[in-house]
Formats: sequence, structure tokens, C-alpha cells
Amino acid sequence: MKNISETTQTALASADTLHRFLFENTPVRGNTVQLNATFNAALEHQHCPAILRTLIGELMAAAALLVATIKIQGALVLQMQGEDMLKLVVVECTSDLTLRATAKWEGDLLQQSPIELMRGGQFVITLDPKDGGQGYQGIVPIEGQSVADILQNYMLRSEQIETRIWLACDDQTAAGMLIQKLPNTEHVNNDEDAWPRACILADTVQNNELLHLPAATMLTRLFHEEDIRLFEAQSLRFYCSCSHDGVASMLRMLGKEEVDSIIEEQGSVEVHCDFCNARYVFEQEDVTPLFSAEVYVPSSTLKH
Repeated sequence: MKNISETTQTALASADTLHRFLFENTPVRGNTVQLNATFNAALEHQHCPAILRTLIGELMAAAALLVATIKIQGALVLQMQGEDMLKLVVVECTSDLTLRATAKWEGDLLQQSPIELMRGGQFVITLDPKDGGQGYQGIVPIEGQSVADILQNYMLRSEQIETRIWLACDDQTAAGMLIQKLPNTEHVNNDEDAWPRACILADTVQNNELLHLPAATMLTRLFHEEDIRLFEAQSLRFYCSCSHDGVASMLRMLGKEEVDSIIEEQGSVEVHCDFCNARYVFEQEDVTPLFSAEVYVPSSTLKH
């Protein structure tokens, strides 16, 4: 039996980690991810029904796997826009491996499956470099029987890389695994069966293994006769990038006339962050400097 490389024999997965791995001397590589605290923090204030938690969890795990694969410096956003009771789902994962998520829905979602919630809607993938560079946005066909199917089709069409994805989510944890076949290079052997063999073995993975086993244990079980190199774990966490200054910039974009009318009608402008439940309140004395010729200095207090 071949074992996982000694460099990570002691790197057991914690609740919120991403691991990269590769099949030595072959063009096959992969990632695994487990999210617990991150998943629960993202949905702490949203009280989503169970089926929607499952969908968001799978999307969060998928976003982390894709960020580790695409290697964007910035953020990847997975967005679903529905036409029925599910109105919107947004998951964002940054290159620093921070995640956040939000959803809007109406009515009772108890009878649907995650993929049924997506039928008839749009699935949008956005790559935002966050540095002023050119981003990318594509509408992905909702094809297949799962979120994994949809994203596998996206990777094959857009990146032209053969990719397989497995996702799982229970009420507390979201997890996933991704493997890819890279173009052959002079640094790999001529094992033409490596990719189909890896796919067949990976297809035996169980949801409880994805959700609860340390990466080293799971990969050893799945690929016990393969020579796997597992790299050190990377931590993930929940983080929301909303800020008082960001809201102030948004109000300036609305324009003085619009903001003044809100102040006159409501006494203040209140903005609520759908991702983290933060509440930003701007009163007249806070709004006036936004449109003055002087340099704006934040003065409002963040209220939760």
C-alpha cells in the first residue's frame, strides 16, 4: 500500500480547512474542503430553511474549491437568481479564503431539492480581481442533477479542464472534494489510466466521509494504492467586507437629492447588510459631509 506523503501525515483536518493534493507523477490534482464554523457564521442571522442551508453549504464548499483551483487574486462569486420562491443566493469566496453568503426567498421551501430550487433561474459566476483589473462574468446553464454537475460543466467549457466535484452538507458542516486532469507535461509519467482510475475511486466517497473525516484519512481510504502528496492545510473563515465607508460611498453615488429625500421622510438613512446583519445609520449630520467640498471623515457609529 502506498501512503500519503510524510509532509502531511500529521496534518489532520480541522473543522475549517482546505487541502491541496496531487497524484505523484501524474497530471491529476485535487482539493478538499470542510467548513463548520465558517458555514454556521455565514448563516447565523439568516434563519434559512434546511433545504436552503444545504444549497448554500454546497455552494460555499464549491466556491472554496474553485478559488483554490482558479487561483484568482480577488474574489469568486456564485450567484443564483430564481424565478419562483427562491429569489437570490449569493456566495463569495476570496483568494484569502474568507467566505460569506446570503439568500432571499419567499414561502415554504420544504418540498424542493437543492437542484429543484435552481430550475428556471440563472446561475452566474463572477471573477472579481478587486484590484481594478478586468473581471469576468458568465451565465452558467443549469444542467445536471446537482450543483456539482453544473460546476463540472462550467469548468469543462470555460477552463477546458476535465474536473470532477463532490459536495455534501448537513445542518452544521459543508464539505467537498475536487479533482482535475491537467495537460500532460514532461514531468509526469505515461500513466494514461491515472485520470479514469482517480475518478472511479473518488466516486466511492460517501457524504459522511467528506463531512467528518480528516483529509489524510479520507484520501488514504479512497486512494490507498496511489502515491498521494497532501499539502499543508489552509484555514478558512467567515468575513464580511461591508464597512461604514463603503456605505458612505454608496450614498454618494445615490446623490444628494435622493439621500436628502430619505432623510426628510424617515429622519435617517439606514442600510442593513444582508451578509452579516450589520446596521449602518446615517443621520443628517452624517450625510451633510458626504456632499460637501471638504474631505469626508467618517463620523457615524456602526450599530448592530
